[in-house]
Amino acid sequence: MQHHTLADGWTVTATAGPVPDAVLAAGPLAADVPGSVHTDLLAAGLIPDPYLDAHEESVRWVHGTDWRYERALALEPAADGERVDLVLHGIDTVGTVALGGRVLGTTANMHRSYRYDVRDLADGAPRALTVDLRSATAYADEVRDALGDRPSAYSPVPYNFVRKMACSFGWDWGPDLRTAGLWKPVRVERWSVARLARVRPLVTLDADGTGRVAVHVDVERSGLVPDAALTVRAAVLGVSASVTVPAGDSAAAVELAVPDAPVWWPVGHGEQPLVDLDVTLAPAGGGDRAALDTWRRRVGFRSVALDTADDEHGTRFTLVVNGRPVAVRGANWIPDDHLLTRITRERLVRRLDQAADAHLNLLRVWGGGIYESEDFYEACDERGLLVWQDFLLACAAYPEEEPLRSEIEAEARENVVRLMPHPSLVLWNGGNENVWGHEDWGWKAQLGDATWGRWYAEELFPAVLAELDPTRPYATNSPFTPRRDPEDVHPNDPDRGTHHQWEVWNRVDYTVYRSEIPRFCSEFGFQGPPAWRTLVDAVHAVDGGPLADAPVPQEDPVFLVHQKAEDGNGKLDRGMAPHLGVPRDFADWHWAAQLNQARAVRHAVEHYRAWWPRTAGWIVWQLNDCWPVTSWAAVDSAERPKPLWYALRAAGAPRTLLLAERDGGSCWSRPTTPTSPGPAPRTCAGRRSAA
Repeated sequence: MQHHTLADGWTVTATAGPVPDAVLAAGPLAADVPGSVHTDLLAAGLIPDPYLDAHEESVRWVHGTDWRYERALALEPAADGERVDLVLHGIDTVGTVALGGRVLGTTANMHRSYRYDVRDLADGAPRALTVDLRSATAYADEVRDALGDRPSAYSPVPYNFVRKMACSFGWDWGPDLRTAGLWKPVRVERWSVARLARVRPLVTLDADGTGRVAVHVDVERSGLVPDAALTVRAAVLGVSASVTVPAGDSAAAVELAVPDAPVWWPVGHGEQPLVDLDVTLAPAGGGDRAALDTWRRRVGFRSVALDTADDEHGTRFTLVVNGRPVAVRGANWIPDDHLLTRITRERLVRRLDQAADAHLNLLRVWGGGIYESEDFYEACDERGLLVWQDFLLACAAYPEEEPLRSEIEAEARENVVRLMPHPSLVLWNGGNENVWGHEDWGWKAQLGDATWGRWYAEELFPAVLAELDPTRPYATNSPFTPRRDPEDVHPNDPDRGTHHQWEVWNRVDYTVYRSEIPRFCSEFGFQGPPAWRTLVDAVHAVDGGPLADAPVPQEDPVFLVHQKAEDGNGKLDRGMAPHLGVPRDFADWHWAAQLNQARAVRHAVEHYRAWWPRTAGWIVWQLNDCWPVTSWAAVDSAERPKPLWYALRAAGAPRTLLLAERDGGSCWSRPTTPTSPGPAPRTCAGRRSAA
């Protein structure tokens, strides 16, 4: 197998839409691949930085623009029996791929890859490789018109009608940029006879310490030579085995057993040994020197389960790793830069180190973002940071008809297999607030008999996991109750399964956190502005002067571009008033808002920790920011920790002493038999609500 990355020689040109004259006059621009239209326009000086001041609005024209990526490609003639494939690992989003004017295929999903056989064009002649990208907004609007509208948290924004990062269309903490581009590498791959099309390692750990790896392999044959028998060989820690794939077959499995395997533990529970797993495909009897294709990943031996049994308090939601219940101390994770191709491995490592240094042991990859890069999961593997992975559905009703149905299945299958080697990945989740939204946010009246995504959460995703990766548990949604009777139990019941607590941010004082004892709180949080330096570097007053010189800086129109929450400043003021007052001076207001954020979240975390094991974990919203903004993050977009980060570090320390109230009095935390504080609200609106 030979790989050649097509990283240079690309240009990008606007081909339709409301394009400014300066961009039209510039003609084809040098393009980075991987990259995006926004980063190329920035490099050419044709747009202002959309993260600064109110420039987000000035690049809104990009939403309705079509683009062409192009470069010359001459494919050397194929050797006898050799396949030549063009592989595009990530296209954002709605594209037509052509070589020499011949259309190879169309795309409508940034969360999956595309492969095209171009052997008959491998003759040494230069041809134009083009990727034409339509406006994802225009495409999504067309799909919505065809299928009928569906509600979302941000209607009428059509993010639930195209398989594109949902927060690309804006969120209550993120900009609305609607990117386009070739956001992952483009490669030419040459191979003969057969290749490893898919490798699925099922890595488990027996109770007696034996590590097991069942390597399932799917083989693609070239079709250019007669089928012949093949050998698949797998090896780990000096243990190896092989199996023959008979002529005409395309699948095989190899099983390895490693006695006394090194055990991978979550951070704080033990070490994180990672070992190389090697898989080789060769002609039968040919040996490794005749290898046709190879695959190598680092794996870790561990077992994982999810305890959702009923008990005297409701329904548990306890993560169990290597037979040990783990008290989860987590944070929700969003893409670390809205312009995804600017995220480097080094930046991710710094962010994950900040998570670990705050004594967090889990990150939830939220369903409105992306399936993260290998760099992200590898760094989590190395640090023992557990990963809860959402399938990418968030805060919306999603049609179950084509063209979305097959695209969602294809991306699920591809990413389940891609992420299987990572021991840090311990839970798949069917989406964010979709079931809750259907139940509570007025969707039922809008939907009538229309589909809304229940099939994805309750049937498709668990079926895909049962087929491809049965080693990891699955949760239907967040929040969600592992139901015994679907009509009797609310999906956001704090006593059963996972719970989102947004009443505190939206309506009530943060002391109300202590009014309920959730079994697992997978979202809660409180806003605060970014670090002062981050704010003043990125945001100036509407008159262009320093923000602090504006009459009321927090109400300045430019400041409000960087405050996306509905009535966000009003909620900040009402949250501060009982505890710190509401300072008039902007610098004091900024500090008080940050301090109140830290105290509010620490109040919740200490309460949740005091109720372990009844409360089996918490995942604060959110660890990180993707641009300069007032948000729920602990670390702002300039990588500066906010006071909230220090509060999390203190509240989440491995050993801490807490005082907790029980039946109106105080006692040392964690009694043997916790008592219920009484009924808690069974419904509440999400983070974005101002009702």
